[in-house]
Amino acid sequence: MLKGFFNVPHPVNEPVLTYSPGSKERKLLKEAIAEARSKVIDIPMYIGGKEIRTDHQTSIFPPHDHQHLLGKYHSGTKEHVSLAIKAALKAKPAWENLAWEHRAAIFLKAADLIAGPYRYKLNAATMLGQSKNAYQAEIDSACELIDFLRFNIKYMSDIYAQQPPVSPGGSWNRVEQRPLEGFVFALTPFNFTAISGNLPTSAAMMGNVIVWKPSNTQIYSANVLMEIFREAGLPDGVINLIYVSGPDAGDVIFSHPDFAGIHFTGSTAVFQNIWKTIGNNIHQYKTYPRIVGETGGKDFILVHGSANVEASATAILRGAFEYQGQKCSAASRVYIAASVWPAIKELLQRDLAGLKIGGTEDFGNFINAVIDEKSFDKLSGYIDRAKSDKDLEIISGGNYDKSKGYFIEPTVLLTKDPYYVTMCEELFGPVLTVYVYEDSDFENTLHLIDNTSIYALTGAILAQDRYAIEKAGHALRNAAGNFYINDKCTGAVVGQQPFGGARGSGTNDKAGSMINLLRWVSPRAIKETFDPPKDYRYPFMEKE
Repeated sequence: MLKGFFNVPHPVNEPVLTYSPGSKERKLLKEAIAEARSKVIDIPMYIGGKEIRTDHQTSIFPPHDHQHLLGKYHSGTKEHVSLAIKAALKAKPAWENLAWEHRAAIFLKAADLIAGPYRYKLNAATMLGQSKNAYQAEIDSACELIDFLRFNIKYMSDIYAQQPPVSPGGSWNRVEQRPLEGFVFALTPFNFTAISGNLPTSAAMMGNVIVWKPSNTQIYSANVLMEIFREAGLPDGVINLIYVSGPDAGDVIFSHPDFAGIHFTGSTAVFQNIWKTIGNNIHQYKTYPRIVGETGGKDFILVHGSANVEASATAILRGAFEYQGQKCSAASRVYIAASVWPAIKELLQRDLAGLKIGGTEDFGNFINAVIDEKSFDKLSGYIDRAKSDKDLEIISGGNYDKSKGYFIEPTVLLTKDPYYVTMCEELFGPVLTVYVYEDSDFENTLHLIDNTSIYALTGAILAQDRYAIEKAGHALRNAAGNFYINDKCTGAVVGQQPFGGARGSGTNDKAGSMINLLRWVSPRAIKETFDPPKDYRYPFMEKE
């Protein structure tokens, strides 16, 4: 409920630190990494402000060093899901009635804590637990999460400030943006600490209470996030962090009458199953739940014959292989005009040959490990299949090793079949497939891109020909929720490029924008009449 209004200055994006040799931030980050590696931490669940420990503990190892024990987390059961829901609902009345500027202050303080004293601890946790290099961790767990918190507060204030006009004749109109009636389930992924922080907080700042289940492979940094939220003054029970199996969480949450919404990032198959379950249970809920999800991608880069070859090669390499291709926006299929392919191929092979692969503790490594053994086995299986396919050429990479960590060499496949399996299925790893088209076949290639995949998350075109750019932008308008011109297809910045896709890629509710926050409120229109009519008769009824 709006109890007052203060103008919130428009935030600016958090500066990205470089971690260059000799810099202060490089020294502090290395110290934070060493500190984290020097101990084994005990990670509880957090329910109603209490630290919950169980008899079942699961070990956490760095994906790039799977013999080194970082910590152990306490796994829960259906009982803990129920306890989290009860704690959230207990906290709800006080939280939703707290003046919005006080909710805002908590999350603004959290942003300042991440920008300051927690920056290196959180980045180190992301580097160790999720195998991100220093730069990838910085733009994720520090800058993007800070931006989510600060920009969302501004969007929240703008939402509350949007009011209808005063009616003529002595009445006052206003809109009250109420939190949803019930609790929100935040189901978060491993690959971005920022997303794992944003999904519960964006709904919470609008007055909602949260049950938060992170990916098991992100629990190490999720624990640091919870430490930050608690230090920022988040009241007990507003966000409850649990570590349970997906089926256990679903059985309890999706059959609960107070389930009011889900904020999700993960696989398309899981999201579709969740949607189906909610539909089947719709008669059990007090309200129609909000279903917000960002799911898979089979993201493309299209290189026109007029493109700059150096810019194209760089966009492809960065777009496909930063964070080992484990971004929902990562390039995984590339269409290149025959006239520029030889030059781009040469540049790609040169640059890929120079990439260093290894642990995140060595800042010289560009490529680190994939997230776990399951992912490693899946990706190595695709590579083995490619090696045995006589119609496919591996032009770079193709090697893998899990003796110390789950390392997959950046691999580029060249196919003559635009519908080859790796051009269609989401792999979520450092495997890129290239299809070379004849320059004269540009328009047919646009149709091919638009119809190859069920997904529509990100895409890019590299070209100097403005007619080609316009044609591609129009033809592919439904193929990507975020479209890039002369750039890689990753790297959306909060406040600049709201992120999300449609088709099989989600509900396109655009994280990092007002659009997303509007999903976590339910408006009530109020009209107050100061001088109400006292006679039922209208003027037209009077006798002439």
